[in-house]
Amino acid sequence: MAKLYYESDADASLIQGRKVAVIGYGSQGHAHALNLAESGVDVRVGLRAGSSSTQKATEAGLRVLSVADASAEADLIMILLPDTEQGSVYAAEIAPHLRQGDAIFFAHGFNIRFGQIVPPPGVDVAMVAPKGPGHLVRRTYTEGGGVPSLVAVAQDASGKAHDLALSYAHALGATRAGVLDTTFDEETETDLFGEQVVLCGGLTSLVQAGFETLVNAGYQPESAYFECLHELKLIVDLMYEQGIAGMRFSISDTAEYGDLTRGPKVIDAHVRAEMQQILDDIRSGKFAEEWMAENRSGRKNFEALRAAGAAHPIEKVGAELRAMMPFISAGKQRIQDVSGG
Repeated sequence: MAKLYYESDADASLIQGRKVAVIGYGSQGHAHALNLAESGVDVRVGLRAGSSSTQKATEAGLRVLSVADASAEADLIMILLPDTEQGSVYAAEIAPHLRQGDAIFFAHGFNIRFGQIVPPPGVDVAMVAPKGPGHLVRRTYTEGGGVPSLVAVAQDASGKAHDLALSYAHALGATRAGVLDTTFDEETETDLFGEQVVLCGGLTSLVQAGFETLVNAGYQPESAYFECLHELKLIVDLMYEQGIAGMRFSISDTAEYGDLTRGPKVIDAHVRAEMQQILDDIRSGKFAEEWMAENRSGRKNFEALRAAGAAHPIEKVGAELRAMMPFISAGKQRIQDVSGG
Protein backbone atom coordinates (compact mmCIF):
# COMPACT_ATOMS: atom_id res chain seq x y z
CA MET A 1 0.00 0.00 0.00
CA ALA A 2 1.15 3.51 -0.80
CA LYS A 3 2.02 5.70 2.19
CA LEU A 4 -0.23 8.64 2.93
CA TYR A 5 0.92 11.68 4.91
CA TYR A 6 -1.28 13.89 7.03
CA GLU A 7 -0.90 17.06 9.11
CA SER A 8 1.02 15.39 11.92
CA ASP A 9 3.62 14.16 9.41
CA ALA A 10 4.59 17.62 8.16
CA ASP A 11 6.91 20.22 9.69
CA ALA A 12 5.17 23.53 9.02
CA SER A 13 8.27 25.52 10.03
CA LEU A 14 10.22 24.39 6.95
CA ILE A 15 8.08 26.26 4.43
CA GLN A 16 7.50 29.14 6.85
CA GLY A 17 11.27 29.68 6.89
CA ARG A 18 11.37 30.11 3.10
CA LYS A 19 10.80 32.99 0.72
CA VAL A 20 8.42 31.54 -1.85
CA ALA A 21 7.83 32.81 -5.38
CA VAL A 22 4.70 31.52 -7.10
CA ILE A 23 5.23 31.97 -10.83
CA GLY A 24 1.87 32.39 -12.51
CA TYR A 25 -1.54 33.36 -11.13
CA GLY A 26 -3.99 31.20 -13.04
CA SER A 27 -6.17 28.44 -11.63
CA GLN A 28 -3.43 26.75 -9.58
CA GLY A 29 -1.31 29.88 -9.10
CA HIS A 30 -3.95 31.89 -7.29
CA ALA A 31 -4.80 28.96 -5.00
CA HIS A 32 -1.18 28.24 -4.09
CA ALA A 33 -0.30 31.88 -3.46
CA LEU A 34 -3.34 32.64 -1.31
CA ASN A 35 -3.32 29.40 0.65
CA LEU A 36 0.39 29.69 1.43
CA ALA A 37 0.06 33.34 2.42
CA GLU A 38 -2.80 32.53 4.79
CA SER A 39 -0.68 29.70 6.24
CA GLY A 40 1.95 32.24 7.30
CA VAL A 41 4.35 31.78 4.38
CA ASP A 42 6.31 34.69 2.90
CA VAL A 43 4.86 34.73 -0.66
CA ARG A 44 5.39 36.87 -3.71
CA VAL A 45 3.84 36.31 -7.15
CA GLY A 46 5.99 36.44 -10.29
CA LEU A 47 4.18 37.58 -13.43
CA ARG A 48 5.25 38.54 -16.91
CA ALA A 49 5.00 42.16 -18.04
CA GLY A 50 1.47 43.09 -19.02
CA SER A 51 -0.11 40.06 -17.36
CA SER A 52 -3.86 40.40 -16.93
CA SER A 53 -3.50 38.71 -13.53
CA THR A 54 -1.46 41.54 -11.99
CA GLN A 55 -4.50 43.46 -10.82
CA LYS A 56 -6.19 40.33 -9.43
CA ALA A 57 -3.15 39.31 -7.41
CA THR A 58 -2.58 42.85 -6.13
CA GLU A 59 -6.22 43.25 -5.11
CA ALA A 60 -5.94 39.94 -3.24
CA GLY A 61 -3.23 41.52 -1.10
CA LEU A 62 -0.25 39.75 -2.66
CA ARG A 63 3.08 41.27 -3.66
CA VAL A 64 3.54 41.13 -7.43
CA LEU A 65 6.99 41.27 -9.04
CA SER A 66 8.42 40.39 -12.42
CA VAL A 67 9.31 36.72 -12.82
CA ALA A 68 13.01 37.59 -12.69
CA ASP A 69 12.73 39.75 -9.57
CA ALA A 70 10.53 37.23 -7.78
CA SER A 71 12.98 34.45 -8.62
CA ALA A 72 15.96 36.50 -7.44
CA GLU A 73 14.27 37.35 -4.17
CA ALA A 74 12.96 33.87 -3.36
CA ASP A 75 14.71 30.67 -2.29
CA LEU A 76 11.80 28.42 -3.29
CA ILE A 77 10.23 28.90 -6.71
CA MET A 78 6.96 27.16 -7.61
CA ILE A 79 6.47 27.22 -11.38
CA LEU A 80 2.77 27.20 -12.29
CA LEU A 81 2.85 28.34 -15.91
CA PRO A 82 1.46 26.29 -18.83
CA ASP A 83 3.71 23.32 -19.69
CA THR A 84 4.65 24.76 -23.07
CA GLU A 85 5.79 28.09 -21.60
CA GLN A 86 7.80 26.89 -18.63
CA GLY A 87 11.01 26.04 -20.44
CA SER A 88 11.55 29.43 -22.08
CA VAL A 89 10.56 31.40 -18.98
CA TYR A 90 12.81 29.24 -16.81
CA ALA A 91 15.82 29.73 -19.08
CA ALA A 92 15.39 33.49 -19.42
CA GLU A 93 14.10 34.62 -16.04
CA ILE A 94 14.53 31.91 -13.41
CA ALA A 95 17.74 29.97 -14.06
CA PRO A 96 20.05 33.06 -13.91
CA HIS A 97 18.92 33.71 -10.33
CA LEU A 98 19.25 30.21 -8.86
CA ARG A 99 21.65 29.81 -5.96
CA GLN A 100 23.00 26.87 -4.01
CA GLY A 101 20.33 25.76 -1.55
CA ASP A 102 17.37 27.05 -3.56
CA ALA A 103 14.42 24.82 -4.42
CA ILE A 104 12.39 24.59 -7.63
CA PHE A 105 8.89 23.17 -7.30
CA PHE A 106 6.34 22.05 -9.88
CA ALA A 107 2.69 20.95 -9.80
CA HIS A 108 3.15 18.71 -12.86
CA GLY A 109 6.22 16.76 -13.91
CA PHE A 110 6.12 17.35 -17.69
CA ASN A 111 9.09 19.69 -18.06
CA ILE A 112 11.38 17.68 -15.81
CA ARG A 113 10.31 14.30 -17.17
CA PHE A 114 10.89 15.30 -20.79
CA GLY A 115 14.00 17.41 -20.27
CA GLN A 116 12.53 20.79 -21.14
CA ILE A 117 13.98 22.09 -17.86
CA VAL A 118 17.28 20.77 -16.49
CA PRO A 119 18.00 22.36 -13.09
CA PRO A 120 21.62 22.77 -11.96
CA PRO A 121 23.17 20.70 -9.17
CA GLY A 122 22.82 22.20 -5.73
CA VAL A 123 19.09 22.94 -5.87
CA ASP A 124 16.21 20.78 -4.70
CA VAL A 125 13.67 19.81 -7.38
CA ALA A 126 10.32 18.61 -6.10
CA MET A 127 6.67 18.43 -6.99
CA VAL A 128 3.48 19.16 -5.07
CA ALA A 129 0.55 18.28 -7.33
CA PRO A 130 -3.00 18.79 -6.02
CA LYS A 131 -5.44 16.30 -7.51
CA GLY A 132 -8.04 18.93 -8.29
CA PRO A 133 -8.46 22.26 -10.08
CA GLY A 134 -7.23 25.45 -8.45
CA HIS A 135 -10.66 26.78 -7.52
CA LEU A 136 -11.29 23.59 -5.53
CA VAL A 137 -7.85 23.81 -3.86
CA ARG A 138 -8.71 27.33 -2.77
CA ARG A 139 -12.32 26.71 -1.75
CA THR A 140 -11.65 23.63 0.34
CA TYR A 141 -8.82 25.44 2.13
CA THR A 142 -11.09 28.34 3.11
CA GLU A 143 -13.65 25.82 4.35
CA GLY A 144 -11.08 24.14 6.58
CA GLY A 145 -10.45 21.15 4.34
CA GLY A 146 -8.03 20.31 1.57
CA VAL A 147 -7.51 18.52 -1.73
CA PRO A 148 -5.40 15.33 -1.79
CA SER A 149 -2.00 15.90 -3.41
CA LEU A 150 0.99 14.03 -4.75
CA VAL A 151 4.58 14.79 -3.77
CA ALA A 152 7.75 13.74 -5.56
CA VAL A 153 11.45 14.54 -5.53
CA ALA A 154 13.57 14.62 -8.68
CA GLN A 155 16.73 16.09 -7.12
CA ASP A 156 17.51 16.05 -3.40
CA ALA A 157 20.45 18.41 -3.09
CA SER A 158 19.73 19.34 0.52
CA GLY A 159 18.79 15.89 1.76
CA LYS A 160 15.50 17.38 2.96
CA ALA A 161 13.63 17.96 -0.31
CA HIS A 162 10.87 15.51 0.59
CA ASP A 163 10.34 17.13 3.99
CA LEU A 164 10.19 20.54 2.32
CA ALA A 165 7.65 19.31 -0.25
CA LEU A 166 5.51 17.86 2.51
CA SER A 167 5.71 21.15 4.41
CA TYR A 168 4.62 23.03 1.28
CA ALA A 169 1.71 20.59 0.83
CA HIS A 170 0.75 21.21 4.46
CA ALA A 171 0.61 24.98 3.92
CA LEU A 172 -1.48 24.37 0.80
CA GLY A 173 -4.01 22.45 2.90
CA ALA A 174 -3.29 19.10 1.24
CA THR A 175 -2.26 17.24 4.41
CA ARG A 176 -5.80 17.76 5.72
CA ALA A 177 -6.94 15.33 3.02
CA GLY A 178 -3.85 13.18 2.49
CA VAL A 179 -0.60 13.38 0.54
CA LEU A 180 0.74 10.48 -1.52
CA ASP A 181 4.32 9.79 -2.59
CA THR A 182 4.99 9.40 -6.32
CA THR A 183 7.77 10.12 -8.82
CA PHE A 184 8.02 12.69 -11.58
CA ASP A 185 7.89 9.89 -14.14
CA GLU A 186 4.81 8.23 -12.66
CA GLU A 187 2.86 11.46 -12.18
CA THR A 188 3.60 12.73 -15.67
CA GLU A 189 2.97 9.50 -17.53
CA THR A 190 -0.22 8.56 -15.69
CA ASP A 191 -1.55 12.12 -15.88
CA LEU A 192 -1.05 12.35 -19.65
CA PHE A 193 -2.45 8.85 -20.16
CA GLY A 194 -5.55 9.59 -18.07
CA GLU A 195 -6.19 12.83 -19.93
CA GLN A 196 -5.77 11.31 -23.38
CA VAL A 197 -7.41 7.91 -22.95
CA VAL A 198 -10.15 8.41 -20.36
CA LEU A 199 -10.80 11.82 -18.82
CA CYS A 200 -10.67 14.00 -21.92
CA GLY A 201 -9.78 12.28 -25.20
CA GLY A 202 -11.56 9.00 -24.61
CA LEU A 203 -14.59 10.55 -22.95
CA THR A 204 -15.23 13.33 -25.45
CA SER A 205 -14.81 10.99 -28.41
CA LEU A 206 -17.18 8.46 -26.83
CA VAL A 207 -19.80 11.15 -26.16
CA GLN A 208 -19.57 12.55 -29.69
CA ALA A 209 -19.71 9.09 -31.27
CA GLY A 210 -22.77 8.15 -29.23
CA PHE A 211 -24.49 11.42 -30.11
CA GLU A 212 -23.73 10.95 -33.82
CA THR A 213 -24.96 7.35 -33.80
CA LEU A 214 -28.34 8.34 -32.35
CA VAL A 215 -28.81 11.41 -34.55
CA ASN A 216 -27.80 9.51 -37.70
CA ALA A 217 -30.40 6.87 -36.76
CA GLY A 218 -33.11 9.55 -36.79
CA TYR A 219 -33.45 10.42 -33.10
CA GLN A 220 -33.84 14.01 -31.95
CA PRO A 221 -30.51 15.75 -31.27
CA GLU A 222 -31.92 16.99 -27.96
CA SER A 223 -32.68 13.44 -26.83
CA ALA A 224 -29.22 12.31 -27.96
CA TYR A 225 -27.61 15.15 -25.99
CA PHE A 226 -29.41 14.27 -22.78
CA GLU A 227 -28.62 10.56 -23.06
CA CYS A 228 -24.98 10.84 -24.14
CA LEU A 229 -23.74 13.99 -22.38
CA HIS A 230 -26.08 15.58 -19.85
CA GLU A 231 -26.69 12.43 -17.78
CA LEU A 232 -22.97 11.67 -17.72
CA LYS A 233 -22.63 13.81 -14.58
CA LEU A 234 -24.97 11.52 -12.68
CA ILE A 235 -22.86 8.47 -13.47
CA VAL A 236 -19.54 10.21 -12.81
CA ASP A 237 -20.76 11.56 -9.48
CA LEU A 238 -21.86 8.07 -8.43
CA MET A 239 -18.47 6.59 -9.38
CA TYR A 240 -16.66 9.47 -7.63
CA GLU A 241 -18.60 8.87 -4.42
CA GLN A 242 -19.00 5.09 -4.45
CA GLY A 243 -16.70 3.55 -7.07
CA ILE A 244 -17.83 1.58 -10.11
CA ALA A 245 -19.52 -1.13 -8.03
CA GLY A 246 -21.39 1.52 -6.05
CA MET A 247 -22.55 3.20 -9.24
CA ARG A 248 -23.85 -0.12 -10.56
CA PHE A 249 -25.73 -0.70 -7.29
CA SER A 250 -27.46 2.68 -7.71
CA ILE A 251 -28.64 2.28 -11.31
CA SER A 252 -31.39 0.01 -12.60
CA ASP A 253 -30.78 -3.68 -13.26
CA THR A 254 -31.49 -3.01 -16.93
CA ALA A 255 -28.80 -0.33 -17.05
CA GLU A 256 -26.36 -2.53 -15.15
CA TYR A 257 -26.92 -5.51 -17.45
CA GLY A 258 -26.35 -3.26 -20.47
CA ASP A 259 -23.20 -1.92 -18.82
CA LEU A 260 -21.77 -5.36 -18.11
CA THR A 261 -22.60 -6.95 -21.46
CA ARG A 262 -22.24 -4.09 -23.96
CA GLY A 263 -19.49 -1.99 -22.45
CA PRO A 264 -16.78 -4.55 -23.26
CA LYS A 265 -17.96 -4.59 -26.88
CA VAL A 266 -17.23 -0.87 -27.16
CA ILE A 267 -13.97 -0.98 -25.21
CA ASP A 268 -12.67 -4.11 -26.91
CA ALA A 269 -9.22 -5.59 -27.58
CA HIS A 270 -8.64 -3.11 -30.42
CA VAL A 271 -9.30 -0.15 -28.10
CA ARG A 272 -7.02 -1.62 -25.44
CA ALA A 273 -4.25 -2.00 -28.02
CA GLU A 274 -4.67 1.66 -28.97
CA MET A 275 -4.47 2.59 -25.29
CA GLN A 276 -1.19 0.70 -24.99
CA GLN A 277 0.19 2.51 -28.04
CA ILE A 278 -0.77 5.86 -26.55
CA LEU A 279 0.99 4.92 -23.31
CA ASP A 280 4.05 3.82 -25.27
CA ASP A 281 4.11 7.19 -27.07
CA ILE A 282 3.92 9.02 -23.77
CA ARG A 283 6.68 7.00 -22.11
CA SER A 284 9.02 7.25 -25.10
CA GLY A 285 8.64 11.03 -25.25
CA LYS A 286 7.01 10.90 -28.70
CA PHE A 287 3.88 12.74 -27.52
CA ALA A 288 5.92 15.41 -25.72
CA GLU A 289 8.07 15.98 -28.82
CA GLU A 290 4.95 16.24 -31.00
CA TRP A 291 3.27 18.72 -28.62
CA MET A 292 6.33 20.94 -28.27
CA ALA A 293 6.83 20.92 -32.06
CA GLU A 294 3.18 21.88 -32.51
CA ASN A 295 3.73 24.92 -30.30
CA ARG A 296 6.95 25.91 -32.05
CA SER A 297 5.17 25.82 -35.41
CA GLY A 298 2.35 28.11 -34.31
CA ARG A 299 -0.28 25.57 -33.20
CA LYS A 300 -1.99 25.42 -36.60
CA ASN A 301 -3.09 21.80 -36.33
CA PHE A 302 -4.13 22.25 -32.70
CA GLU A 303 -6.25 25.31 -33.51
CA ALA A 304 -7.87 23.52 -36.46
CA LEU A 305 -8.78 20.56 -34.27
CA ARG A 306 -10.05 22.89 -31.56
CA ALA A 307 -12.24 24.74 -34.06
CA ALA A 308 -13.62 21.51 -35.48
CA GLY A 309 -14.53 20.31 -32.00
CA ALA A 310 -16.28 23.58 -31.18
CA ALA A 311 -18.27 23.29 -34.43
CA HIS A 312 -19.58 19.80 -33.67
CA PRO A 313 -23.41 19.69 -33.69
CA ILE A 314 -23.50 18.57 -30.05
CA GLU A 315 -22.15 22.00 -29.04
CA LYS A 316 -25.02 23.92 -30.67
CA VAL A 317 -27.66 21.62 -29.20
CA GLY A 318 -25.98 21.66 -25.82
CA ALA A 319 -25.71 25.44 -25.69
CA GLU A 320 -29.43 25.78 -26.42
CA LEU A 321 -30.41 23.23 -23.77
CA ARG A 322 -28.03 24.60 -21.12
CA ALA A 323 -29.56 28.05 -21.65
CA MET A 324 -32.77 26.53 -20.30
CA MET A 325 -30.92 25.42 -17.16
CA PRO A 326 -29.58 28.60 -15.51
CA PHE A 327 -28.22 26.70 -12.50
CA ILE A 328 -25.54 25.24 -14.79
CA SER A 329 -24.42 28.67 -16.01
CA ALA A 330 -24.38 29.98 -12.44
CA GLY A 331 -22.00 27.22 -11.42
CA LYS A 332 -19.72 27.98 -14.36
CA GLN A 333 -19.64 31.67 -13.45
CA ARG A 334 -18.64 30.89 -9.87
CA ILE A 335 -15.66 28.86 -11.12
CA GLN A 336 -14.55 31.69 -13.42
CA ASP A 337 -14.84 34.22 -10.62
CA VAL A 338 -12.36 32.37 -8.41
CA SER A 339 -10.01 31.05 -11.08
CA GLY A 340 -7.76 34.09 -11.01
CA GLY A 341 -7.43 34.10 -14.80
